[in-house]
Amino acid sequence: MDAFSSVVNTSTASLYVSILSIAFNPTAWNIVAQNEYRNKTITRMFGGNARYGCYFLAIMIFSFGMIRDHLYQRALSDQPRVPMLPAPYDTLVPTVMFAIGQLFVVTSTWALGVTGTFLGDYFGILMDHRVQGFPFNVLRDPMYVGSTMCFAATALWYERPAGLLITTYVYIVYLIALRFEGPFTDMIYSKRASAKKSL
Repeated sequence: MDAFSSVVNTSTASLYVSILSIAFNPTAWNIVAQNEYRNKTITRMFGGNARYGCYFLAIMIFSFGMIRDHLYQRALSDQPRVPMLPAPYDTLVPTVMFAIGQLFVVTSTWALGVTGTFLGDYFGILMDHRVQGFPFNVLRDPMYVGSTMCFAATALWYERPAGLLITTYVYIVYLIALRFEGPFTDMIYSKRASAKKSL
């Protein structure tokens, strides 16, 4: 137990606030998006304009993502610093990892566009076909993988072992979110395909 407490300070409030914010984001957006699909709540807020509603949700998701990242860095600053990699790998590894993670996030956002990235399909804004180019030809969920890599890279850069534990938690949260998000999205496109066949 002493060994664990020497690398993770469990008495800091910032640790738990960060953990809560990490769980909040994908949970909230899945609930909000599924409600939108069924009840069109946000679309009605914007006078029936689904695209404006999707843009509003995109701004909310992006803003809360920035808050989550800030809270994560605050949590790391309250944790013990423990060297994990020898020089020069202590800076090289996190730099490369962060760059690759951001590459996955940015290129997947570019490939999907704003509405494709920020749950536009729940608003009825469907893509013509599944994106199969990079990075989707390398990973099924490049945005989640890239985000997880950035969490890990940040922990390594600041030499905070607690950050690696939080990163593991991030990955588990994303896996759980995908168990809801993936099938629901597949159902939306399956219904469209069935509707086209019946025409």
